[in-house]
Amino acid sequence: MARILIVDDSPSQLLGIKRIVEKLGHEALTAEDGAAGVEAAKRELPDLILMDVVMPNLNGFQATRTISKEETTKHIPIILVTTKDQDTDKVWGLRQGAKDYVVKPIKEDELVKALKTHLPV
Repeated sequence: MARILIVDDSPSQLLGIKRIVEKLGHEALTAEDGAAGVEAAKRELPDLILMDVVMPNLNGFQATRTISKEETTKHIPIILVTTKDQDTDKVWGLRQGAKDYVVKPIKEDELVKALKTHLPV
């Protein structure tokens, strides 16, 4: 069982992603914006982070960059989960340190595949 941090400002998205994560037998931790996500990543050191992009305070690109450069959290794989579906957004997200990119609305099989690919064994 892995510990997965879900960072999303939408309560309905947070709940939907949490259900998928828990159905797979993993523990779901949550944060409601990028700044809270960075703090939770430092405090909890999850096995993987699912990060929304469009959020208040600190967006997902900024939070991903911060987590990816921080010595204590840079080993944590981050998967961006967002409505931003342009190729330029994906390239930018990966350049910020994300390992993968899943577009909303989420297809459960796509998210499951990304989790299995990036979770440490």
